[in-house]
Amino acid sequence: MSKPTPLSGFPEWTTSQRMIEQFVLDRIRHTFELYGFAPLETRSVEPLDQLLRKGETSKEVYLLRRLQADADGPAGDDALGLHFDLTVPFARYVLENAGKLQFPFRRYQIQKVWRGERPQEGRYREFLQADIDIVDRDTLPAHFEAEMPLVIGDALRSLPIPPVLIQVNNRKICEGFYRGIGLTDPEAALRAVDKLDKIGPDKVADLLAETAGASAAQAKACLALAGISAPDASFADAVRALGVSDPLLDEGIAELVAVVETAAAHAPGLCVADLRIARGLDYYTGTVYETQLLGYERFGSICSGGRYDNLASAGAVSYPGVGISIGVTRLLGLLFGAGALSVSRSVPTCVLVAVGAEEERAGSNAVAAVLRSRGIPTEVSPNAAKFGKQIRYAERRGIPYVWFRGAEGDQVKDIRSGEQVNAVPAEWTPPHADLKPLVG
Repeated sequence: MSKPTPLSGFPEWTTSQRMIEQFVLDRIRHTFELYGFAPLETRSVEPLDQLLRKGETSKEVYLLRRLQADADGPAGDDALGLHFDLTVPFARYVLENAGKLQFPFRRYQIQKVWRGERPQEGRYREFLQADIDIVDRDTLPAHFEAEMPLVIGDALRSLPIPPVLIQVNNRKICEGFYRGIGLTDPEAALRAVDKLDKIGPDKVADLLAETAGASAAQAKACLALAGISAPDASFADAVRALGVSDPLLDEGIAELVAVVETAAAHAPGLCVADLRIARGLDYYTGTVYETQLLGYERFGSICSGGRYDNLASAGAVSYPGVGISIGVTRLLGLLFGAGALSVSRSVPTCVLVAVGAEEERAGSNAVAAVLRSRGIPTEVSPNAAKFGKQIRYAERRGIPYVWFRGAEGDQVKDIRSGEQVNAVPAEWTPPHADLKPLVG
């Protein structure tokens, strides 16, 4: 086999990076469960008609087909694609299992997703997301929208990463404002404003005219709204100062005020009302979220989501929800690229049990078994070399302790300090900081 060429956009972490990822996932999972979210995993594929029914995603979906499939393309039940997020599969799951669920239903999912994007730093074609959603039957109280930033704030603050800022908006504000100034296609206006950071205000104004039929004055008003930002409820006064009136606008302002004030009471500085945040997917209907990693703002959001009312429905019954997703691979990729995360050793092993001679390996295995039974990660030396070579083997792997068996009692050596003490496998315990690799 010739040397393989790496596939762009499909990251494979080193073992040290994978240990950091596992640490991060454990912390995120712990926080999600503290807030009462239950774990769920859905299949990786969905029917194409489901994947394509909401939002501008057709260029991002990876098609799934058999090698010997019909050359004319998939049809019917064979028309499958890999999911590009976890919200659409979750909505489908709710519809299929509604009779078995207790509402409001709170779940978290940590799974890989696939998008046919152009790979670049922090953006991948295969990546891991950590999602939470709350879904109810027919109605979902707005206070759940205020809960999302609290969960995410706690989860991200539990990690050894830079601070984050959660930017929040409410699409009712945008849609009500656009209707108030006379625009008849608010969704087109939302999609245009969502590109503000990428293409700038002048091109957004042109796009508003082209896709939403906005006049110069209407485009100017849309940009004025998008320019409003405040760390507290004062954004509401700035919106009202624009002189636009609409019932939906008033409803959105009230809901966003509740989100900002709830977040400020929980963690001052966690959230900011930023009215240029729109989110590109069509299924959002209320509060929307984007999250900036301070110092890495140029790479965009590392955590986003929002309220959706129409994604899941069965006849006259609807299942509104609100959710938010941490782009775990995106977050870690940025920090790995900057050398901003490290782990104290490259293996989980805390103790290497030395082997004096091959005929003594069974005794070393027995010591290792006792240590493992007490939760101490342990491996046995791969060969019965001189003890100096076995110590150097441990040093290269970052293993802090080497265990030596002896006729008059065992000893364990901290190879960093050189300290060597008598030890009994059923009693000796390393310092807590050495038990597992530390991420920092």
